[in-house]
Amino acid sequence: MRRRHSLRSRVALAFAGLGAALALLLTVGIWFAAHDVSRRLIDQTLRAELEDYMARRARNPNSLPPDTASLRGYLVTAGQTPDHLPEPLRALPVGQHEIELDGVPYRVAVAERADERFLILFSEARQRLREQRFLGYLIAGATLMTLLATIGGLWLAGRVIAPVTELARAVSAAPPDDPPRLAVEGEPDDEIAELAGAFDHYLDRLAAFVERERTFAADASHELRTPLAVIRGAAEVLAEDPTLSEAQAQRIARIERAAADMSALIAALLLLAREETTTIEEPCDAVQIARECIARYQPLATARGSVLSLDAPAPVWLPVPPAMVAIVVANLVHNALAHTENGTIAVSIDARRLQVRDTGVGIQESELHQVFQRYHRGPESGGAGIGLSLVKRVCDRHGWRIALDSPESGGTMATLEFDA
Repeated sequence: MRRRHSLRSRVALAFAGLGAALALLLTVGIWFAAHDVSRRLIDQTLRAELEDYMARRARNPNSLPPDTASLRGYLVTAGQTPDHLPEPLRALPVGQHEIELDGVPYRVAVAERADERFLILFSEARQRLREQRFLGYLIAGATLMTLLATIGGLWLAGRVIAPVTELARAVSAAPPDDPPRLAVEGEPDDEIAELAGAFDHYLDRLAAFVERERTFAADASHELRTPLAVIRGAAEVLAEDPTLSEAQAQRIARIERAAADMSALIAALLLLAREETTTIEEPCDAVQIARECIARYQPLATARGSVLSLDAPAPVWLPVPPAMVAIVVANLVHNALAHTENGTIAVSIDARRLQVRDTGVGIQESELHQVFQRYHRGPESGGAGIGLSLVKRVCDRHGWRIALDSPESGGTMATLEFDA
C-alpha cells in the first residue's frame, strides 16, 4: 500500500508549491520585462545618438563619429570602400542588429543618407552584467518567497487541522461505554461541525453495538453455564452408582471432563470478548494443563496409530487464566493429530516456550502465512478453520509469539514463545 502523507504536510506542500509557482512566474515575468525595457532603452539611445551625429555631420562635414566606453561610431562616405569597418559590420542592412566583436556583444544601428552610411554600436557588456545581477536578486527573492510560503503553510495547516486533531484525540481517549459528544451547540455550521455530527452518530451506533454484545455475552454465559452445571451434576450422581461397569464409568468420566472443558472454554471465550485485560489473582501451571490436555487426546492419538508424548521437566507458571493456556495447547495438539497418522506428536514446555512437533503431512510454504487467518482451511484440513486463529488471538492478547515451521522433509513444528 502506498504510504500517505499527513494532512498537515500535504497542506504545507500545497502552499509551498503554490508559492514556488507564483515566485517562478513572477521571476520569469519580471526578468523578461526588465530585459525588454533595457533593450528598448538601448534602441532609443542608439537612435538618438545616430540622429545627433547625422545632424552634426550635416552642420559640420568634419564631425567625427562618437567613440566612448559604450558607444562606437563608423562612417562610410560615397566612393569609399568599407575596409576600415570590422568584418561583421560591412554587410549589415539598414536597421538595428545584434553582433559580437572580439567576444563583446553589441547592439548596432545602421542608417543611410545622401550616399553616406552611418553605423553606431552600443556595448551591451555592462548591461548584461547588470541583468545577471538582477536575475540573481530575483532568484534569491523567489527562494525567500517559497520559504516564507512553506513556513506560512505549516502554520496555517496547523490552524486548519487543529479541530480535526481535537476530534481524533477526543475519539481515541473515549471509553467504549461512554462515547463523547463532539458536536457543540452554537458553533458555526461548517465542515468541522458536520464531521463532529457524523462522529457522534457513529459513536452512538457503536455504543449500542457494544451494549448488545455485552448483553449477549452475559446472557450466553448464564444460559450456557446452567445446562453445563446440570450435566456435570448428573454425571457426578451417575459416577457414584456402584452398579456401573468399568466401561460405563469411563464414559461418564469422559462426559464429566467434557462438561468441565466446555465450562473453561466458555470462560476463555468470554475473556477474549472483553476489551480490558483481566487481572489474574494467581498464575497457572502450564505443564499441568498440558498434561491434562494430552490425557484427553490420548484416545484420539491411539485411534490414529500415533504416539502423543509430553516433555516438561519442571512446572511453568504463567500469569494468565488457565482456560487461555488450555485453548492454546488443545488447538495445537488437535491440529497436529488431525494431520498426523501413524506418526508421533511431541509436546515440550519450558519457562521460555511451548513446542508441538509432529511427523504429519506438513503445510505448504505458500500457506504458512495464511494458517492463522480465520476460516482458512488447507487442502488436507477437515476442520472449520477457527482453531489456529483462536490461538493467534490468545497469543496477541498476552504478548506471546506463535510461529509455524514446516520443512520439505515433512511434519510441522509450532513454537510459542512466552517472553516475546
